[in-house]
Amino acid sequence: MYLPPHFAETDETVLRALIRAHPLGLLVSSSDTELLANPVPFLLSERDGATLLRAHLSKANPQWRHIKDGARVLVAFQGGDTYVTPSWYAGKAEHGKVVPTWNYAMVQARGEARVHEGADWLHPQVSELTDTHEAARPAPWAVSDAPETFVAAQLRGIVGIEIEVSELTGKWKVSQNRQEADRRGVEGGLRHEGQEAMADMVARHGGLADT
Repeated sequence: MYLPPHFAETDETVLRALIRAHPLGLLVSSSDTELLANPVPFLLSERDGATLLRAHLSKANPQWRHIKDGARVLVAFQGGDTYVTPSWYAGKAEHGKVVPTWNYAMVQARGEARVHEGADWLHPQVSELTDTHEAARPAPWAVSDAPETFVAAQLRGIVGIEIEVSELTGKWKVSQNRQEADRRGVEGGLRHEGQEAMADMVARHGGLADT
């Protein structure tokens, strides 16, 4: 990923928070003949100081067959993003030398992947993934709500993917490269359009939050 220093986010607490908030990652792997990429919901955890990503794929998806134990993979997690109009820049009125751009936050995780088959690994993964996303619902659904024989049959149709992350890279491209007046214009424009989350990122990373 192209990463100018002023866009780099290195705080792993911030990087993990984005993954948890946007858990649908793009799993990218390669074989001798092709590149494969699939969107997959991940669980993030830490074990013995290592960051782990866990997910599952359908057995009908050929990607898992390309991910042998120890294969290197990339997972890209896309956070908030938005178009930025040059009309928000103070520089538009001053000199007109402005162009549109796109603001976004992204985390890329690289590491070694292992494939898991069998209900002893898959059942806890599927249950935790379900519980995580059902927790805030008024009447959360649980895997145990379905008949055991049905669940067992579903588990036979999937395989688990576990990635031990060796590198987390974060890019927060949120107008840090603009002059302060332009950053303030972007923040104000975003708030006017109701894009509070991105406006907060522009303010925080652009040094405007406490001024």
